[in-house]
Amino acid sequence: MTVSLEVVAFYGFAGLIVLSTLVILFTRNVLYAAFSLLLTFLGIAAVYVLAGADFLAVTQILVYVGGVLVLMIFGVMLTNKIAGQPVHTQHHNQFWGIVVGGALFYLLAKSILTANLGSSSWMKNQELVQSSTVQPLGIQLMSDFIFPFELTGILLLVALIGAAYVAQRQL
Repeated sequence: MTVSLEVVAFYGFAGLIVLSTLVILFTRNVLYAAFSLLLTFLGIAAVYVLAGADFLAVTQILVYVGGVLVLMIFGVMLTNKIAGQPVHTQHHNQFWGIVVGGALFYLLAKSILTANLGSSSWMKNQELVQSSTVQPLGIQLMSDFIFPFELTGILLLVALIGAAYVAQRQL
């Protein structure tokens, strides 16, 4: 039985995602958790690339790694430290976190195990993987979904103006 390179890469990236997620869960140092979140986001982007969703992979890197994670790291680095000590978290609601995490794991495992992964669906998906997803998404976004796209842009602008207003100094 030969194992293809894609399968090895998938399991490698899945292992990276699981290990970095476990570091996020069990570390008390917030900066280490943020850097582990970076590895998690990059691993998810790599799985998107392996699945043929190149647009989602680039969006994952730009939005989450480039925006959200950098903002979180700056927030951690600019917080007040006590005599050079790193910022640590407290473990509140650990019981409910384990319950909700276990329930989500059960639902995801059940859906993966009951999925139909027959060879006929695999051949159909291989044809879809061959074509890029960026051009059809761009055409559809600028033709069929232009109103929700523009509405989202206006909503983000209003949120940015509101954040700037809240963050301004009171004179």
